Amino acid sequence: MDDLPPTRVTVLAEDALLGLLLPFWQVVIGAFVLFVVLVSVARLARRGRSRMTTALLVTAAAIAGFAVVGVLLQG
Repeated sequence: MDDLPPTRVTVLAEDALLGLLLPFWQVVIGAFVLFVVLVSVARLARRGRSRMTTALLVTAAAIAGFAVVGVLLQG
């Protein structure tokens, strides 16, 4: 029995608790982001049509910019 090579032990449950909590925290963060977006859209809607148009254009430009940066950094 002493001539067997040493085996490596794989730890499967190293961060089991954190693995269980991770989806919960993602849901909490997602809910908070959704709440902030809804509040800001409501404030923009109360300010009038011209501010809404400007905000939509700025948001569209930011989304397009993030998409371009993501594509450039991907390759």
